[in-house]
Amino acid sequence: MHEVEAISRLIHPSTPTHLLALAAAGAVGFGGNWLAAQIRTRAGRVLHSPALVADGNHARADAYVSLAVIASAIVVAIGLPIADPLIGLGITVVILRITWQSWVTVRSGDVGHAH
Repeated sequence: MHEVEAISRLIHPSTPTHLLALAAAGAVGFGGNWLAAQIRTRAGRVLHSPALVADGNHARADAYVSLAVIASAIVVAIGLPIADPLIGLGITVVILRITWQSWVTVRSGDVGHAH
């Protein structure tokens, strides 16, 4: 529902508040999700589990969303609140891309190569 909220906020602008807390939450979310993505993806490749690799992709998408939360807090803080819903729409595109990649991974059974 990210896209619905983002479109609604383009039509009826509202500025987020508590920007420092918002950015801090984004930083914690990024760190945790990035670590989870690395662990799940590596384990999925070692175990030859497309589902676990796809789960790692999902955690990676969540990490990118957390970075976007930080970006939203920054752009609102510098006086560009309209960028917040636009970033929300960008998040939707990232989620759709990672979802597609995960579907292809599970469907094909290709777990990629360990790095």
